[in-house]
Amino acid sequence: MPVTVGPYGQTQPSCFDRVKMGFMMGFAVGMAAGAMFGTFSCLRIGMRGRELMGGVGKTMMQSGGTFGTFMAIGMGIRC
Repeated sequence: MPVTVGPYGQTQPSCFDRVKMGFMMGFAVGMAAGAMFGTFSCLRIGMRGRELMGGVGKTMMQSGGTFGTFMAIGMGIRC
């Protein structure tokens, strides 16, 4: 398959690059959502200090990984 060239001579990103970018964008959005929801839920059950930071961090990583995976799958389907 020939490489497509844009109007100014730049090449289009490969399918792997698109999937990787989809994962990174999804991970960033998931981390932001995880920070908001994790902070609210941890404060609601009464966590404080190191326990709060650990709970929020865990929620951020889980949300980021989950949303990033789904975004990567979506970008892979579009290739």
